[in-house]
Amino acid sequence: MCGLSGFLDPSCQMGGDELERIAVRMANTLRHRGPDDGGVWADAKAGIVMGHRRLSIIDLSSEGHQPMHSADDRYVIAFNGEIYNFRALRRELEQRGHSFRGHSDTEVMLASISQWGTVSAVKRFVGMFAFALWDRRERVLHLVRDRLGIKPLYYGWVGQTLLFGSELKSLRAHPQFKPHINRDALALYLRHNYIPTPYSIYQGIHKLPPGTVLNIHGDGAKSASAPVPYWSAGEMARHGNREPFSGSTDEAIECLHELLGEAVKLRMVADVPLGAFLSGGVDSSSIVALMQAHSVRPIKTFTIGFSESGYNEAHNAKAVAHHLGTEHTELYVTSEDAMSVIPRLPTIYDEPFSDSSQIPTYLVSELARRHVTVSLSGDGGDELFGGYDRYSIGRDIWRYIGWMPILSRKLLAKTISAVPVKLLNGSLAMLSPAVSKYGRTSGVGDKLHRLSEIMAVDSPEALYLRLLSHWKHPASMVPGASEPPTPFTDTSKLSDLPDLSEKMMYLDTVTYLPDDILTKVDRASMSMSLEARVPFLDHRVVEFVWRLPLSTRLHNGQTKWALRQVLHRYVPPDLITRNKMGFGVPIGVWLRGPLRDWADSLLNERRLKREGFFHPQSIVDKWSEHLSGTRDWHYHLWDILMFQAWQETQDQTN
Repeated sequence: MCGLSGFLDPSCQMGGDELERIAVRMANTLRHRGPDDGGVWADAKAGIVMGHRRLSIIDLSSEGHQPMHSADDRYVIAFNGEIYNFRALRRELEQRGHSFRGHSDTEVMLASISQWGTVSAVKRFVGMFAFALWDRRERVLHLVRDRLGIKPLYYGWVGQTLLFGSELKSLRAHPQFKPHINRDALALYLRHNYIPTPYSIYQGIHKLPPGTVLNIHGDGAKSASAPVPYWSAGEMARHGNREPFSGSTDEAIECLHELLGEAVKLRMVADVPLGAFLSGGVDSSSIVALMQAHSVRPIKTFTIGFSESGYNEAHNAKAVAHHLGTEHTELYVTSEDAMSVIPRLPTIYDEPFSDSSQIPTYLVSELARRHVTVSLSGDGGDELFGGYDRYSIGRDIWRYIGWMPILSRKLLAKTISAVPVKLLNGSLAMLSPAVSKYGRTSGVGDKLHRLSEIMAVDSPEALYLRLLSHWKHPASMVPGASEPPTPFTDTSKLSDLPDLSEKMMYLDTVTYLPDDILTKVDRASMSMSLEARVPFLDHRVVEFVWRLPLSTRLHNGQTKWALRQVLHRYVPPDLITRNKMGFGVPIGVWLRGPLRDWADSLLNERRLKREGFFHPQSIVDKWSEHLSGTRDWHYHLWDILMFQAWQETQDQTN
């Protein structure tokens, strides 16, 4: 696991030494991603520069140093990630006459590209990766990102210079970089609590979409071609519906068991200590169970616990660890420990990001890094196997309201929203099953008001967007903003997915998974120089699961049914059967208590007006209601606070 950076400027007049100094400056901002080694390479004549920071995982020798040249000297690569099937590829390449000086997967990547070409080689890779590849013969820069978006890659033009890097901080280190906030992206952030691909918080800077290659010719032309897909989650989902698995349910479970076992086994290859995050839930327990099945010694597992019972899973994890016989480490952290992470978040996440589970994710990464350099996680299991409650809740709500004419729904929504929350909380004691399950707030009035917000939508896809949205009309909050297109606004790829739950899983796979979940894990783990691996997102597992009937994922009201059948081969059901618990912290309580002064400063009305990024009135009103206990607005407020904290950090560094 590493960090890469660089730029392409064919009109550049600087000499090689000066180019390398800039490359070192850019690469060193990523030292946390690669503390073991660093390197730069520049071709002043072509105007191409690459920098790299290395976290040594496979082949700890200097033969793994990057940027690395291919054996024929045609290609130069800066690579972040792991190619898990590199040994099989190496054997095949050796049979074709290739020889190798070291044992790294990077060298195998270069030989594969030399043998089969860039796209054909990438299609053979099983792994997580983002890399920059310079073709010295054709004078073309290839930027490539893995199929599911596990590893990050940013790029964009600054004047005539194309910048690229693993994190935005490396781009900011270039002397020509001028930070201009993308207000449209800021509006998207308020809706989703992350900034969706391909946008970033800066104008002109983009995230490379998962499963794509961007080819930039080194002829000085500023207009790069659009990213070209080599793999598509949408196409895989549609293909799975067109050509479903034809075997029996038992055969499906057996195939899933074999695929997951192989995915886990491949991700246990490392020349450094390895372990796993363990929460005690279905996903992480499945990964740990399969790891232990493939290991002759106890697997190292890590859990953090909280004294607040509603946020503590440590006892569940401990029970699973004991049953599987892992070498388990748990650490109970205090509220003060958790809150001490908050000042670091703007630097770690590098652009506004407000999923508050970023805090415990950082803490468990910090714990694991004391013992290992690589940790496997269960991320991706919810999106793949239907683990989120909203997959059934959304379908239930649409069943309750979708039959009504839209004008009737709008009238009913207007009537409900006109009644104050406090009055509803005091007067209603019973709710319909659909409403009672909806949302996380405890008050009846809150739930009904939230339901009224989605009753007027004109399609089930629009309903899902509303279910996921924090601020419901975010563009109205940001002066001069309008929301740009996202997969939620282009429903053409959803027509072949007949069930709303499947549509929600697909949308999460291409939005929430890469831009929230995987971003959260990547930044938190890499801030501690810890490599996190995600076996569920082996693309072969993803493709197979999409071929399974929906009933194998959501079965008689139970989520992740197929995965549970695999897990029950190793762990008895009574150790796992419990309500799903989010990996979170009590932000709402903290904002009324120890974080109040900090939040007061960032949410000050005069400050908001002066800075000009938000219309302040709605923010001020929500802050007042939250402090009084009238409403719980912590999701909305955390969005604003994380932007404000991030912006404050930028003001201090620019």
